[in-house]
Amino acid sequence: MLLKLEKFFDRFSDLMGWIAGILNLLMLVNVFYDSIMRYFFSSGSIALQEMEWHLFAMVFLFGIAYALKEDGHVRVDILYDRFSPRWKAVVNIVGTLLLLLPLSVLVIEGSIWYVSEAFTSGEISGDPGGLAYRWLIKLVIPASFVFLIVSATGFVIHNINVFRGLEELPPRSIENEIL
Repeated sequence: MLLKLEKFFDRFSDLMGWIAGILNLLMLVNVFYDSIMRYFFSSGSIALQEMEWHLFAMVFLFGIAYALKEDGHVRVDILYDRFSPRWKAVVNIVGTLLLLLPLSVLVIEGSIWYVSEAFTSGEISGDPGGLAYRWLIKLVIPASFVFLIVSATGFVIHNINVFRGLEELPPRSIENEIL
C-alpha cells in the first residue's frame, strides 16, 4: 500500500519537475528574445524583463518539490554519510516532520495576506510598461509550498519504506556530492 502511495507522490513531484523544466525553457527563450531585441534593435521591453524574474522565481519555487524527491536538496553530510540506510531514513523523516513541514506551513500562512493584499489593491508593476496582476506571481509562493508539502509527504513515505526495508536509499553520486 505504501509503495503505491509513494509512486503517486513521486508522479506529482515529477510533474513539478517537468513544469519547472518547461518554465526554464520559456525563461531561456524570453531572455534570448529580450537580449536580441535590446542589443541588436535597441528595443527593450520592461514587461519582458519582469517576466524573466517571474519565470526564474517559478522555476525555483516549483523545482523545490522535485529537488526534494530527487534528494537534490542541500544537507550537512558530516554525520549523515556514515549512517546506515535505516538511520538515514529516520533522519529524513524527523527532519521533514520537525523542520520542513512546519516551515512550509509558516510560509503558506505568512504569504496568504501578501497575495490577498496585492489582489485587493490591484497591485501592478511600478515601472511604466511593466506587468499587471502582480498577485499572480505572489500566488506562486504559497502554491509552491503546498506543492512542497505534497512532495514531502511522498518523501516521508519513501523513507518509511526504506526504514521498513522495502526499498533502498538511492546511491549518492559524485555529481551530487560536488553540487
